[in-house]
Amino acid sequence: MKMFRWGLISRIALLVVCVEVAAFSLLGWFYIDRFSNAIDERTYSHLRLVGRMIADDELAISSISHQSIMSDLVGAPYLNGMVIGGNGRVIVATNSSSLGRLASSVSDFDARWMADSAPDQEFIPGKDTLTAVMHIRGAQGGSPMYTTVITISTAELSAMKRSIALWGQLGSLLFILLSSAGIVLIAQRLITRRVDISLKALKEVEDGALDVRIPVSSEDELGQLQHGINSMTAKLGALLNQHRRNAEEIRKQKDLLASIIEHAPIRVFWKDRESRFVGCNGQFAHDAGLNEPEELVGKTDYDMNWSEQADIYRADDQAVMESGTPKLDFEEPQTTPDGHTIWLSTSKVPMRGEDNRIIGVLGIYTDITSRKQAEQQIHNLAYFDPLTSLPNRTLLLDRLRRAMTTSNRSGNHGALLFIDLDNFKTLNDTLGHDMGDLLLKQVAQRLQACVRAEDTVARVGGDEFLVMLINLGANEREVASQVEIVGRKILTALNQTYQLNDVVFNSTSSIGATLFRGSQASVDDLLKQADLAMYKSKETGRNTLHFFNAEMESVVVERAALENDLRVAIKEKQFLLHYQAQVVDYGCPTGAEVLLRWQHPQRGMVSPADFIPLAEETGLILPLGHWVLHAACTQLAAWATRPEMAHLTVAVNVSVHQFRQADFVDQVLTVIKDTGAPPHRLKLELTESMLVSNVEDIIEKMNALKARGVGFSLDDFGTGYSSLSYLRRLPLDQLKIDQSFVRDVLSDPNDATIAKTIVALAQSLGLGVIAEGVETAAQLDFLATVGCHAYQGYFFSRPLPLESFEQFVQGIA
Repeated sequence: MKMFRWGLISRIALLVVCVEVAAFSLLGWFYIDRFSNAIDERTYSHLRLVGRMIADDELAISSISHQSIMSDLVGAPYLNGMVIGGNGRVIVATNSSSLGRLASSVSDFDARWMADSAPDQEFIPGKDTLTAVMHIRGAQGGSPMYTTVITISTAELSAMKRSIALWGQLGSLLFILLSSAGIVLIAQRLITRRVDISLKALKEVEDGALDVRIPVSSEDELGQLQHGINSMTAKLGALLNQHRRNAEEIRKQKDLLASIIEHAPIRVFWKDRESRFVGCNGQFAHDAGLNEPEELVGKTDYDMNWSEQADIYRADDQAVMESGTPKLDFEEPQTTPDGHTIWLSTSKVPMRGEDNRIIGVLGIYTDITSRKQAEQQIHNLAYFDPLTSLPNRTLLLDRLRRAMTTSNRSGNHGALLFIDLDNFKTLNDTLGHDMGDLLLKQVAQRLQACVRAEDTVARVGGDEFLVMLINLGANEREVASQVEIVGRKILTALNQTYQLNDVVFNSTSSIGATLFRGSQASVDDLLKQADLAMYKSKETGRNTLHFFNAEMESVVVERAALENDLRVAIKEKQFLLHYQAQVVDYGCPTGAEVLLRWQHPQRGMVSPADFIPLAEETGLILPLGHWVLHAACTQLAAWATRPEMAHLTVAVNVSVHQFRQADFVDQVLTVIKDTGAPPHRLKLELTESMLVSNVEDIIEKMNALKARGVGFSLDDFGTGYSSLSYLRRLPLDQLKIDQSFVRDVLSDPNDATIAKTIVALAQSLGLGVIAEGVETAAQLDFLATVGCHAYQGYFFSRPLPLESFEQFVQGIA
């Protein structure tokens, strides 16, 4: 049952009634008491008056015996009375039987009447009676001459008092009730109705009518409260409206975000702390073989088609959540619903809740299978021979360097065998290149059968092969014996008959061998030694094996002399620059590549192919490269002042040794500042060999120069290291197709494919592409057809001295 509650007005009215009851009770008692006392005082006054009149002889004492007279005089019912003489006898009495008798013998006598200590006038109350005793004395005082005793009835007076008290209390009660009702009505008018109106308005506000306001009828305290409520309601309405607008904006943003996630060309998923899927977009669900994203909720990677990779995925999730650090752009395989393996580029970041605690992981990925396939294709083209699937020269050199490093630690020897097929050109010319290709494939298979799995067989040219043997032991004589055994085994295998389709063919080979241990000889020296030994086999009748020996050292001696001359040339500035035009479309010059030339006092013009590798090996490339950069920038600054030449760019080849210098960036910027060359006209050409190691340092330096306007071109692209994962991070402007591919682009399908692939790769990366070594119109037309429109080569211009190059540019203009 609902408990009764007193309302505010009821409690106020109750309090007022209680206060009024207390106040009027006290006031009524006060006034009734005063009125009763007034009645008693009036009666006493009448009795005193009668006593004085008798004492003053204004009233005969005989009047006491007359009830009617005394009742009128006293103003109250007169019961009886008597006059007692000085002798104690009754001399006047209403009761005649009491006359002459001693007063003390009269019934109802009260000894207090005649007591010596009694005052001259005394009032003795009784039950519904009042007796007035007055002792009348002579002029000289002394004993009373007589005593008057008058007794009146107070019953009517008492009844009058009770009546007055009753009506007084009834009047007070009526006043209390009327005043309380008045107060309630006034409160109802002034408070309750206004409160009800306020509550009704607040109820409407509670129901959502935020524009409702309480009507204020008075500016009293309640009115001020109503104003305050209205102000609060207005502010609350504004806040709620703003909240609604914010909520609507958040809803729109959420809808937009959901739409973006759903339609973005990426896959998006998110998981909880236990690596359970919480959601995903449609593309992820499709990849997972699901119809709707909701079907994924609650599942784990162990429940999916890629369960084999689930442990790896879960470990990645936990690492990201525990460290709070994103894991970005990492590549990983995944199994598709049909069982195929695809490659993904994935990023995972920790998801945080409102209290910034990590509540899960958010992942996005893109399918990079096509890119990985292209990268693998580029890798294969860069490191493997397309015809025989053997490692190519680049991969062999890389393995040779590694083997030399290992040999340096272990002390074991290795060997390099250079194998050249005898009279291979005759086969191509007589039976055709297809037969030559079949022979090369069978040669590759026989070579692999002659060596161990840890050894390397590579095809490095048309009919040239290199075999690297490793971990042969520490004793040089025993190692040489092992190498000779392997060489004789290869000769025997390659001498066997070949079945080239329907043709039976016999072939021989010439082999040159050299031993190595550690880095006693450079890679190039080893190749030269093996090559020299191979040519010794050719000279002695072919189909044989020769080791490199001291008689072949003349080449090394010549190299030492050349190195000494090179040091002198740098000191005496015997170098000059030639400029080979770089053009677009069909001949419009856009710049030039500067090519270093050495004008030797005795040797004449020395080919860069002879002294550049030597400079690289000896470290002389550093001062030489700095001179080239300074000279090129000086010329750029000069052209910048000539309108007909100001548009030209200058490409400068930069050695890996230069780039690895810690202050290389400062060197370049200092040269630009000192010469006044426009940096946006300077293009630095890098080779792929730079990307073999310390790639992060290279990228950092490139970015620093790129920020100052310097451009970059990747030279000889396709011949060396080609990792798309690094290539897409390099701030390149251009890829340069190596002339080795351009040379045979019309006759060798492999070279044509490589050229097309490089152009497509450059376009996909947003890079420019230029082909070097363009010598014929047919090559130009082919390159233009596949999308390459920038060229460099003899078809347009040979490398020219400065004056001739400027004339060439002005002639074209």
